[in-house]
Amino acid sequence: MQYRSYNLNNFRKIPQLRRIKADLKFDIEVVGNILPFKVNNYVIEQMIDWDNPESDPIFRMTFPHREMLLPEHYEEMADLLRKKADPIQIKRKANKIRMKLNPHPAGQLELNVPTFEGKIMRGLQHKYNETVLFFPNRGQTCHAYCTFCFRWPQFVGMNKLKFAMRQTEMVVSYLKHHPEVTDLLITGGDPLTMKTKFLRYIIRSIIRAKLDNIINIRIGSKALSYWPYRFLSDDDAGELIRLFKRVNKRGKRIEFMAHFNHPRELESRPVHDAVKRIIDTGTIIRTQAPVLKNINDDSQVWEKMWKEQVRLGMIPYYMFIARNTGAQHYFAIPLVRALEIYNNAFRKVSGLSRTARGPVMSANPGKIQIVGVQEVKGEKVFVLKFIQARDPDWVGIPYFATFDENAIWRNDLKPAFGEACFFYEEEKKEL
Repeated sequence: MQYRSYNLNNFRKIPQLRRIKADLKFDIEVVGNILPFKVNNYVIEQMIDWDNPESDPIFRMTFPHREMLLPEHYEEMADLLRKKADPIQIKRKANKIRMKLNPHPAGQLELNVPTFEGKIMRGLQHKYNETVLFFPNRGQTCHAYCTFCFRWPQFVGMNKLKFAMRQTEMVVSYLKHHPEVTDLLITGGDPLTMKTKFLRYIIRSIIRAKLDNIINIRIGSKALSYWPYRFLSDDDAGELIRLFKRVNKRGKRIEFMAHFNHPRELESRPVHDAVKRIIDTGTIIRTQAPVLKNINDDSQVWEKMWKEQVRLGMIPYYMFIARNTGAQHYFAIPLVRALEIYNNAFRKVSGLSRTARGPVMSANPGKIQIVGVQEVKGEKVFVLKFIQARDPDWVGIPYFATFDENAIWRNDLKPAFGEACFFYEEEKKEL
């Protein structure tokens, strides 16, 4: 299949869009001027049900919808487009709105970016002791943009919001000075939008530096879903597969962190072939996704997705909560509902699928799992625990929040039993 992509400048050339209403096309344009929009021909031709696109989960996952903006933000941008305003004016308005959408949640800009040898490492994040995230400059795009993606600021052209760096040598030096790091996560964007030669340079630099502390090289990617031909027929697909195989044989472990949000993404033959080809290199594929209103807020969807992932040889890893950024108001569901979906799916799969942890909020202090809802000391509470944290000593300690059926994020929760704060909050201030 020959690759073709569409964005805000040429999306009206997509043949299938002739079948949708004019006002929906205008909505795509309005929202796409604020939140990033990009899709390719594989997603359009293989994944979307064009007989009923407006209720199709993949269409909602890749095409902007009016409700993804707050009404006042929609009207501000729509008014400028109707008036055919100057592009500079449109861009200024878009940037002003973007800054109101919490572009960098969970302290990732203020707290996660390290300083090394007097330089701010804007292409790294080091939140948890064992894991460093690397954002290589060439990998800060995707084959298609998910409308819910919490990394949306990477793609809107506002450089002050973007994580990226070119200096792999600086990354190697940083890792040498941090022997506690065992995992390097190469992320984006999608690093597999890079040519293999650039990915190979990064990985070879790590291996040649003889960093014995680095055990796992993780690659976070949506390519299996949005462009499986990256592993099959792209001009450097064979080179990529050989790279994975060589690295695994050298004693480092390639861990492929795959993003699948709906069983539809697992149906095509190219996806099956790509998964097999990757696994045959000795690479482990782990899967993760947020639970999202209008896309996958149904336990049967998760049950089916986990079962199929295991059948194909992948390991279910995380069910996340939609982060508090961008279009969270459109995609978020109450925490209690997310817990219900997780538990109902979990009960109906075998132990091989019960590797999936969830529902989990990747929040400022760490990854917080909603363990359950219980009555304790006569009070109905959420039972919570950290499965990863800024301070490792917090991990695994159960704590309690007053039950709130409408809570959708950590900030909506209050300590139970009349406590003034959660157990970690005073320590977090010191950190």
